[in-house]
Amino acid sequence: MGVYIFALISYFAWGAGVFFEAIVARRLPPYSLLFWSLLVSFLLSTLYLPYAIPYLSGYTAGLLVINIVLTFGCIGIGSLLYYEALRIENRALVGTIASSFPITSVLLSVLFLGERITLIKGMAILLIFAGLLLSGTDWQGVTKKKFSLTKGVLLAFITMLLWGIYFAFIKLVVQKVGWFLPNYVYFFMFPFIYMYLKVRRIKLAIPTGTNVWIPLIASTVLVRVAEFSYNLGIRKGLVSIVAPIAGANPTFFVVLAFLLLKDPVKKQQLWGIGLALAGIVALGFVT
Repeated sequence: MGVYIFALISYFAWGAGVFFEAIVARRLPPYSLLFWSLLVSFLLSTLYLPYAIPYLSGYTAGLLVINIVLTFGCIGIGSLLYYEALRIENRALVGTIASSFPITSVLLSVLFLGERITLIKGMAILLIFAGLLLSGTDWQGVTKKKFSLTKGVLLAFITMLLWGIYFAFIKLVVQKVGWFLPNYVYFFMFPFIYMYLKVRRIKLAIPTGTNVWIPLIASTVLVRVAEFSYNLGIRKGLVSIVAPIAGANPTFFVVLAFLLLKDPVKKQQLWGIGLALAGIVALGFVT
């Protein structure tokens, strides 16, 4: 049951974090948002670093390499591709494709991590994925125009694969060094993001005013809580259980956007939210 609780915390915190991120995205360019989020994450999480130092002994040279490759190669590059896709393609389509990364994580966990899924668990996971697609995809818009594999769509699919690889295999690191250090490595990406902006001659926007800083800090803290809770879940439990629940967070984002921003909710989105929640509850009874 503890694993399920961590997965739920990740679900709610991630959904709320993405909600605040959407508010910031209206006031900051995507790459600037990523830079400041990582910098704030680094500064805040460093306060906890002294308590995590004893876990450094869990690293071997090979495990450290795995952590770095997964972090910079999967999450780092994946995030850059994601924000580039958001810049050139429909945001809803990109978000739906990228947020489907738990599909990749579940498949990899079964194929390479030795996890086993019962028929009931498999059906519950399928419910979550179906709900995620219904709540996040504009099917009416998709059917009105011919689907084409544009550069933005391709980048979104690559992001889905890279994120899925990370959230599956990071379990190998988490089991040895705990929930904190694997993610802390990621926060060191902020200087590389800055250099990336310089090379591409993209101006770094500086947040000004509480109407930017408050949602930025809220988003950063919530997403980090979600990621740490995810790590706590997979440390003792299955990726194939935690990833679908945590990855269904866009459904909670839709609810928050409706309640707080008065964004309209379509009937298909309501069905999607219902299916996802049904799958999450079902997993709670069979885990």
